[in-house]
Amino acid sequence: MLFAFSVAPTGGAGFEDGSVHSAVAEAVRIVEASGLDHETNSMFTTIEGDWDECMDVIKRATEAVMAVAPRVSLVVKADIRPGHDSGEIQGKVDRLNKALGK
Repeated sequence: MLFAFSVAPTGGAGFEDGSVHSAVAEAVRIVEASGLDHETNSMFTTIEGDWDECMDVIKRATEAVMAVAPRVSLVVKADIRPGHDSGEIQGKVDRLNKALGK
């Protein structure tokens, strides 16, 4: 399974320039420590694993942001595809590139 999620502080978190990178870094530390395959880009962090382990990481990452903000926004999207247990973070991109003739 792949889970793409975005977690960020909202509601007066006290970031003068509007940037939330410091709080998001705490969430990404949780992801990195999890040992799950992952990828972070400017909008989402994608993790790969089974339902329970991914949801646990998302919960702990959200709690890390909650520790520094009075309100938190969480967006989660999942690709649930039985029989595809690993390598899909890159596998999906490889198949797309092949379809594009790259």
